[in-house]
Parts: sequence; C-alpha cells; structure tokens
Amino acid sequence: MKKIGLCLGLLAAFLAPLSAQVRIEVALDQEQFLCGEPVPAAVRIHNRSGETLRLGAQDNWLTFSIESREQPLVAKLGDVPVVGAFDLQSSKVGTKRVDLAPYFSLDQPGHYTVIATMRIPGWEHELTSPPTAFDVIEGAKLWEREFGVPPPGAAPNAEPEVRRYVLQQANYVKNQIGLYLRVTDASGKALRVIPLGRMISFSRPEAQVDRFSDLHVLYQNGPRSFSYTVVNPAGSVVTHQTHEYINSRPRLQADSEGGISVQGGVRRMTANDIPKPLAPPQEAPATSSSPDEIRSPKP
Repeated sequence: MKKIGLCLGLLAAFLAPLSAQVRIEVALDQEQFLCGEPVPAAVRIHNRSGETLRLGAQDNWLTFSIESREQPLVAKLGDVPVVGAFDLQSSKVGTKRVDLAPYFSLDQPGHYTVIATMRIPGWEHELTSPPTAFDVIEGAKLWEREFGVPPPGAAPNAEPEVRRYVLQQANYVKNQIGLYLRVTDASGKALRVIPLGRMISFSRPEAQVDRFSDLHVLYQNGPRSFSYTVVNPAGSVVTHQTHEYINSRPRLQADSEGGISVQGGVRRMTANDIPKPLAPPQEAPATSSSPDEIRSPKP
C-alpha cells in the first residue's frame, strides 16, 4: 500500500507542472438552459509552456463528457465537432466555441457538469478542465398553436404535417425573463428551440400565425421598447425588428388577406435587424463571434 501511495504521489507531482504550463477551462454564457435549447460553450486554452502549440490538426484532440446527479455519465449522441487547426503561442489564450446540446442527451431537467479533455501532440498525458456546472430547466408555457405544413414535394391537397408553436418563459435573474419559442412535431418532440430574447416581467407577448404558417411574436423588452420576431415553420428567424412606444403602443394586426404586421409605435433600425437594414443603423454593430480566438491573458 505504501508503494501504491508513493507512485500516486509521484504521478501527481509529475502532472502538476503540466497543468501549470497549459490549462483549459469551459465557460458557459449562462447557468440555466431550457430543455432543447442550444448549450454554447467556450473552451479557453491557456498556454504558458514556453513553446508554440500546434492544436486541432488531429481528430479528437478536444473531447467532452457530461455528468448529472441522476446519471454518472450522460448518454453521448455523437462527437462534438471541433474543427480548424491553429498555432497557440506561449503566453496566449486560445478559445474554441462549440454547441454541446446536439451531442448529448440533455432532454431531462436536472443539474449537469461538463468536462473538456485535451490531447496535445507529442505529450504523453491528457489535460482535463475543472467541471463546469449548469442546469437544464422546464419553462412555463405561455401560448401554443397547432399549424399544418405541406410535406416536401407533396401533390396538391396532400394531408399536411401537423406541427406546433409553443411560447415559453424561463426566469433566470430577478426581473429578467427569457422568452423562448419551441417548434415541435405532432407528438411534442422539439424540432427547434429558439431564444427570442429577454422581456420585462409584466410583458404579455402577442402571438399570431399568418396564412403562410409563419409565427409573429411581439413583446416588450424595455420601458418603451418592443421586440418583433417572425419565425417560419422550419424554426428559422426570418424577421427581427425593434419598435418604440411613441404616441401609440406597437401591436400586431392582421389584414384581410391573412398577412400580419406591426401597427402603432415607431420602428427603430438596429444592427441586429433581420434582414439587415439598408441604411446604416444608429448603434455600433455587434462584435465578431469567430469560433477561434487568440488573445493575450489579462495581467
């Protein structure tokens, strides 16, 4: 037993310098996610080895595992793709961004932890990140509506496929509520879960489906600001706008041909509009979200 303890002590002493030279960590944008929502993760790699590391050139150089209180190891649905080789110089921090949700069975509410494992070419030992915790929660249903979608390539008068739009809210922080749209099939299986944005606590979202089965959603996200989003049956956002409460309150209104538009208020152009505005917006555009980032660490 003394020999075993001595060996373990020597191994720990050998691996400790490696973790000091190169360190990895997993960062999440939030601590709670709705069932079916994307789980974006940023893996930060800190290089203090004194040499430039060539990373990403081999398969499975960066892998992930997720555990929960109920399951020692959450079922894996596939390997998380981490593409693009790059050189990480000493004293630099590199970041790889991935979405964990499609590759793990995260369809049940619970408390989860994720760990990243990195393999460096020429290094005998793997490096692992500290566990990062997050919760998967159920949202409160605000509104739902069934609609039909013609099957691809179907003949005229073919029986449509039944789908459902479901608006849900999730309470994350005091006075901050996330509004989500879940697009499901007839059985309730989620096809897409789309975060629409934050709304103020007393907002009551308006939702209407037009003659093309597109969903129009209008909700208040500020003292005088309203967010307007249109989502098609495939779960893609085709329109996103911001409207201001000036002289009158923005509202959804249907016309005689089944179209829906925002009436009242004044539209404000922003850099986040979909489609992009033809005229330059009044605010600065969002920063780039490149999947690969290399920067110097903060002093």
